[in-house]
Amino acid sequence: MSVPADRGAELVARDARVLWHPYTQHATEAAPLPVARAQDASLFLADGSELIDAISSWWSCLHGHGRPELVAALSRQAAALDHVLFAGATHEPAVALAERLIEVTPGGLTRVFFSDNGSTAVEVALKMAYQAWVHRGEPQRKVLVALTGGYHGDTFGAMAVGDPEPFFRPFQPLLFPVLRVAPEQASLEAGLEELGDRAAGVIIEPLVQGAAGMVMHPPAFVAAARAACDCAGVPLIADEVLTGFGRTGSLFACGKAGVLPDLLCLGKGLSGGVLPLAATLATEEIYRAFLSADRGRAFFHGHTFTANPIACAAGLASLEIVLREDVPGKLERIGRTIEEGLAPAARAPGVRELRRTGGIVALELEPRPGEAAGYLAALGPRLRAAAIQRGVLLRPLGNVLYAMPPACTTEEQCRRIAAVMAELALF
Repeated sequence: MSVPADRGAELVARDARVLWHPYTQHATEAAPLPVARAQDASLFLADGSELIDAISSWWSCLHGHGRPELVAALSRQAAALDHVLFAGATHEPAVALAERLIEVTPGGLTRVFFSDNGSTAVEVALKMAYQAWVHRGEPQRKVLVALTGGYHGDTFGAMAVGDPEPFFRPFQPLLFPVLRVAPEQASLEAGLEELGDRAAGVIIEPLVQGAAGMVMHPPAFVAAARAACDCAGVPLIADEVLTGFGRTGSLFACGKAGVLPDLLCLGKGLSGGVLPLAATLATEEIYRAFLSADRGRAFFHGHTFTANPIACAAGLASLEIVLREDVPGKLERIGRTIEEGLAPAARAPGVRELRRTGGIVALELEPRPGEAAGYLAALGPRLRAAAIQRGVLLRPLGNVLYAMPPACTTEEQCRRIAAVMAELALF
């Protein structure tokens, strides 16, 4: 439903009385944008103004807003079967989507566990990894190795393997112990050697650590992580909630590195960004660790909306678009165009680095004297407001300005995104 222009202010006022927004300091944050509708790579506000959605609405809108095939898939499925519990029942959209995911993800993954968001997909993977060790008679393997700067979601297990700074500092006393290492081969190998038979596994964001500021590492590090896990005899958990479905210029970041993970976490773009849907894919070896005549050895995890038929139908339609239209190639070209537009700005004073992986482009800026760097940098809100004034929705990670637009973004829009980012680099 659209919002008449003269009701935009009223909507924001009503919002202020009843809502609590994510990652928002309501004492200082600017008023939320009254979004009336969206189409392709654009958001339209109540006053009729247009913003380019240069961050894919928190990295999820894969093909663009209002994609007709997804709208049609949602409508058809809602009319046939809107929802049914997934404990003791099944349905065509879930089976078909699982079959296709197993076909297109890095080989060796044979089982799909559906959930509703990226944090939950990670929780599932962590629980599977540890409980499999318990079933094998090695309950002492309960320390996971994670990377500095890692972010895997906001639920408790995901927070534990994420870096506590700055998001999870208040919860640190409640989180289970994790060995955190630098995203370097030597540090990872040393950490696993230190843990020995206490190691439960390794979790990484392959190629791009998103919330850390779009920190990027080469495919060689992902391959080294796989080799280190093989040497230590522990599973590799790949959190591709951000990087999956073409964001790195390859269908999956692990595939770009030639790596087969033991557990793969997917979300965000899985449904094309239209409905909450996530999945954790596991090897047959992990799945079989739970098979027993003892019902108590089952994997006790589930959600009311696990494998929701409408979301799965959207996921299947989205995946077909990804494959048919070479979405990884599209995103690679989009990223290259934005990077080329930013090349002059990368040499400007106050710019630390320009970096890109696939369709993800980041411009790291020097904070102003006396201001801190990182997610809480005061520069971030100023840059966001300035970008909106210029017709582009960006949500800087502190002093890191980044773009990750949907695959439908036109060349003209890419140039506009780059121009605004370049201007803000001098802001």
